[in-house]
Amino acid sequence: MVVVVIMGILAALVVPNVMDRPDQARVVAAKQDIGAIMQALKLYRLDHGRYPSNEQGLGALTGGQGKGTSYMDRLPVDPWNTPYQYLNPGVHGEIDVFSLGADRQPGGEGVDADIGSWTR
Repeated sequence: MVVVVIMGILAALVVPNVMDRPDQARVVAAKQDIGAIMQALKLYRLDHGRYPSNEQGLGALTGGQGKGTSYMDRLPVDPWNTPYQYLNPGVHGEIDVFSLGADRQPGGEGVDADIGSWTR
């Protein structure tokens, strides 16, 4: 009986931490993707003297526009299978790259919070 009680206590302590891991992993993956996109945007700016316009969007990184250079093989989608968002000029910086989070809506808290180039 004591063993069962101990197992129950351990399960109550461990399960909530393990259940949170997939959400934490998605946030980390989104931050890594955004970091890679920001690096590609910086290379684009070095070659072109400016960041892509809003109209060009992130597609300019794979399209080989201008000098025929591709800055990314493909554009990743966020861990919730939604394209990353791009703003030029940005609200939080010169440019913004972001995911709307799990709820796919602006704002939010926890896993629903926006993850952006300003939140690293």
